[in-house]
Amino acid sequence: MSEVTEVRLPGVGVRHEYTTSAGDRVGVLTHRSGHREVLLYDRDDPDRCRAVLHLDPEEAYTLAELLGGAQVSEAAASVQRIEGLAIDWLTVRSGSSLVGSTIAEARLGSRTGASIVAVVRGDTTLASPGPEHRLQAGDVAVAVGTAEGLSHLRELLGT
Repeated sequence: MSEVTEVRLPGVGVRHEYTTSAGDRVGVLTHRSGHREVLLYDRDDPDRCRAVLHLDPEEAYTLAELLGGAQVSEAAASVQRIEGLAIDWLTVRSGSSLVGSTIAEARLGSRTGASIVAVVRGDTTLASPGPEHRLQAGDVAVAVGTAEGLSHLRELLGT
């Protein structure tokens, strides 16, 4: 698998990029709205895109299906299509007051209205972590909730 870099774009979303075996640099910009842009960069000018494909959430889902998207991606896409519900991947920063706390101790659901539905730690993914799960710096929490709830959770995690 190619090495993928991730760049968070405050107020916009997240951009992922990688280089193909043929030397083409490809990016996917995921907007907070759910819209996606597939970016094909110019080989001579790495800051210029020679093509941009704009996709709404349904079109992005269709393209992912055609490319053989994983079941996790399918579940995430279906959740993102529910009005008023959002999903985000939030990193627990080392300076967060929640490092070392369990999900229950942090009372994240009652404080933010968002729920952690999975935790990625290194190469391991824990689906449906229980209330006893202890958060560590560097964990990536997959959370579901309203945009406002996710924003509050993001602040608490130090993201």
